Amino acid sequence: MATKIGRVLHYYDKIGVAVVELAENLSVGEKIRFARGGEDLFDQSVSSMQSEHEEIETAKSGEIVGLKVDQPVKEGAEVLKEE
Repeated sequence: MATKIGRVLHYYDKIGVAVVELAENLSVGEKIRFARGGEDLFDQSVSSMQSEHEEIETAKSGEIVGLKVDQPVKEGAEVLKEE
């Protein structure tokens, strides 16, 4: 079962980075899924995460982070994590 852990606020297509507002903690290496309108878009592992332009390993609920993404993703997409 997957739990919603955040949503995409913005996507920078030139650098392939999604700005995500987190509702749960997230760490590099964890598997996440992007979904929109109840439809799964794609799965990936968190390979790179930044906060305030600094590389971080873990982010806490309430933080806004930049995630390197494997595919383009639209604003408003949900970020889910497998339990």
